[in-house]
Amino acid sequence: MTVQDWFEKRKEAQIQRRALEARVEIEANPDLWTKCVHCDAQLLKKDIEDNNMVCPVCDYHFRVNARTRIKQLFDEGSFEELFTDIKPTDPLEFVDTESYKDRLEAAQKKTGLNDAVVTGIGTIDGHKVSCAVMDFDFMGGSMGSVVGEKVTRAMEKAIELKLPVLVITSSGGARMQESALSLMQMAKTACACAKLDEAGLLYINLITDPTFGGVTASFGTLGDIIVAEQGARVGFAGRRVIEQTIRQKLPADFQTAEYLMKYGQVDVVSSRKDLKATLANILAMHE
Repeated sequence: MTVQDWFEKRKEAQIQRRALEARVEIEANPDLWTKCVHCDAQLLKKDIEDNNMVCPVCDYHFRVNARTRIKQLFDEGSFEELFTDIKPTDPLEFVDTESYKDRLEAAQKKTGLNDAVVTGIGTIDGHKVSCAVMDFDFMGGSMGSVVGEKVTRAMEKAIELKLPVLVITSSGGARMQESALSLMQMAKTACACAKLDEAGLLYINLITDPTFGGVTASFGTLGDIIVAEQGARVGFAGRRVIEQTIRQKLPADFQTAEYLMKYGQVDVVSSRKDLKATLANILAMHE
């Protein structure tokens, strides 16, 4: 064995030992680590949190809940939550594998929210806005009567106070457990968007991953300026449904923010670290 071979063998042994030590540490402290769903890198949860919930290896943007999004985008202490008294009911007494009432209670316990949207007024670099922030953790961010009502009220509050509106979407679409009542929210929120336009007020959409179905088909894409977060998937029907319908393979980047930007369906694609500055610049230009 040559000296070079000896060093190579020693180096390989060191790499294997470190990998084993890392695996042992991960198994011993599972709450401290997570795996990136995009690149499979094992990452300390704190490192991801310190990086705005973005993978430091591949730049994959993890989903974040409404409270985290508010913390990332709004000036500290500026956000005043509104319409917290609006809560969902079960008018149809809907039951599938479990009752809608039980699903609501489980989602409320999991997220600490009444429903899939948080509404309020806050400032972004000093620019005051009325906003609605959706939360995918609450039943897939589905739009029921409460979501439609709170989004509409946020827009009506903006008209009252003459403020711009920011709506941050993350949703799988209409909530099936509310049937036609859910679908009616599409028309309701679209009418509110029209009133904003008549009042001459700025309406900004921030589309985050994922935004699909009735939300995309209504208030989620009716903004004067549509901003999409890097890597967000946006559409009406899902990729698999479309492929089965047209019997063709779709491009790998189909329904991504970057794909929509290429074809003029969104105005800006921004990484998460630049989102606050992007929104502040848009608001400053329209004051």
